[in-house]
Amino acid sequence: MAAPADRIAALRGQLALAGLQACLVPTADPHLSEYLPEHWAARAWLSGFDGSAGSLLVTADFAGLWTDSRYWTQAESQLQGSGISLMRAGAPDVPDMLDWAVAHLRRGDGLAVDGRVLDRAAAARWDKGLGAAGASLVLNQDPVGAVWADRPALPAAAVFEHLPPHACRSRADNLAAVRAAMRDQGAEHHLLSSLDDIAWLLNLRGADVDYNPVFLSHVLLDADRVRLYIAPDKIPAALAARLAADGVELRDYTALAVDLAGLAADVALLVDPARVTAGTLSHAPQVRVIESINPSQLLKSIKNSAEADNIRQAMAQDGAALCEFFAWFESALSAGEHITEIDVDTHLSAARARRPGFVSLSFATIAGFNANGAMPHYRATESSHAAIQGDGLLLIDSGGQYLGGTTDITRVVPVGTPSAAQRADYTAVLRAHIALARAQFPVDTASSVLDAVARMPLWRRGLDYGHGTGHGVGYFLNVHEGPQSISVRAHARPHQGMQAGMLTSNEPGLYRDGQWGIRIENLVLAVPVAQTAFGSFLGFETVTLCPIDTRCVVREWLSAEELDWLNSYHQQVRARLLPLVDGAARDWLLARTEPL
Repeated sequence: MAAPADRIAALRGQLALAGLQACLVPTADPHLSEYLPEHWAARAWLSGFDGSAGSLLVTADFAGLWTDSRYWTQAESQLQGSGISLMRAGAPDVPDMLDWAVAHLRRGDGLAVDGRVLDRAAAARWDKGLGAAGASLVLNQDPVGAVWADRPALPAAAVFEHLPPHACRSRADNLAAVRAAMRDQGAEHHLLSSLDDIAWLLNLRGADVDYNPVFLSHVLLDADRVRLYIAPDKIPAALAARLAADGVELRDYTALAVDLAGLAADVALLVDPARVTAGTLSHAPQVRVIESINPSQLLKSIKNSAEADNIRQAMAQDGAALCEFFAWFESALSAGEHITEIDVDTHLSAARARRPGFVSLSFATIAGFNANGAMPHYRATESSHAAIQGDGLLLIDSGGQYLGGTTDITRVVPVGTPSAAQRADYTAVLRAHIALARAQFPVDTASSVLDAVARMPLWRRGLDYGHGTGHGVGYFLNVHEGPQSISVRAHARPHQGMQAGMLTSNEPGLYRDGQWGIRIENLVLAVPVAQTAFGSFLGFETVTLCPIDTRCVVREWLSAEELDWLNSYHQQVRARLLPLVDGAARDWLLARTEPL
């Protein structure tokens, strides 16, 4: 198997043949998915770095991988021997990738990127920046594909229907809501390429992308027609008939380009510039583009009451699985069994698989002991993992896909005797978590504003963390969704206002490089809590159900309100989970929900 250095050399040869001076390789597919089918994992194939975020830039004498702080340690290790420089995106001395390209490319140079995987907004930014420097952006070539001889085929998993009682909205209602939003925007057609939007719109699910129950497709929608572009053998005949009855016409996945080219000149086409690629849209230069967020992004982010009830049930099943796992883990640890980070993933995944309604994991389990826990997106592998022994902290970030909801939870548990410094950090993160869990705010408050609520207990001690505090979560869909984002780096936009029914993570953290990491994560549902002369106010219902380990808590640091929240949460966890567990899991649950 060729090494990354050999693949980079082959790419440089291809660039020279094409008369190009640079190549940009983003982490993306034609649907701009977070998790990619192997066919579209070009950046990982080329560089050897398999983190979920990062972009590669290659010239004749330079290759650099830009990735954020979550992946610096992982990338530094995986890039060794590749000749690829790690560019620590966000660090003060590291230029933005586009700025680097503008500074190093000469007038007349061409930078290629496969336009099929570059979003419209990014393409416009790169085209403008390179153009100002006299260079050009080339979107109609795929130099990486030209040298990727054994590129995997596209996935071929069958699509299935999400049905009641777990599907709580009809396909007709979803289509009507999106069409109403189209009319409000003055759009006659709407192009969807984002897989979560399509799956939600049509009440369909699939298995083309790891961890996300979605399928490769596009949708072109107007007032009368719904055209679903998908490989023809992915839809069973009976499902095809039901779709046809709802006005959904099946078209071959490759037919989108022809149909876009066939749209009438100057027709108004609604697209989300962050969720449609420049290459896809290049087939319709004649249309009048209306740029706005996909209406389905907001519609599906607001869970209705039936969906909220199903989510609560899924959280209870997930919590029961965690009780079983932690009961096994503590028993095995006390018995002196050899346990590794790999074992944590194996046993926890098996516990989830035994619960009713479970479909798959919602992301790759993160189990990091001590220094490995300091890497927010660390993943243990057979070739590189730690044994859980001695004293320290074990961080476990995991989740499941259930027919009635998607879960995402992080817990940190002590192994042996935690140090005073570890207990101090743990308590600080717990206070940050409780601060957001107890927040009350007006309807439509920009989600980014809430980030400071969680960080304040840490900021007071001169502490901070590099990732966002909360992301939206889908309903048996993607574990990371929008439009809400509780992040200090998120821009406050109208569609990011908090609404009742939004399901969001609450996950502040603290990381000591080379020592330990702490993150406490629950999912919270925005619910109405007050109506006053100053407007309608929301708060958070914590729907994740699993004890927060109190053995690391410095009790005297908690205020009366914080202590009351923690004890009340554990009372709720105990009441909800006791009917679902027995034996050792029941004993563990009772012990870990004792009030402080």
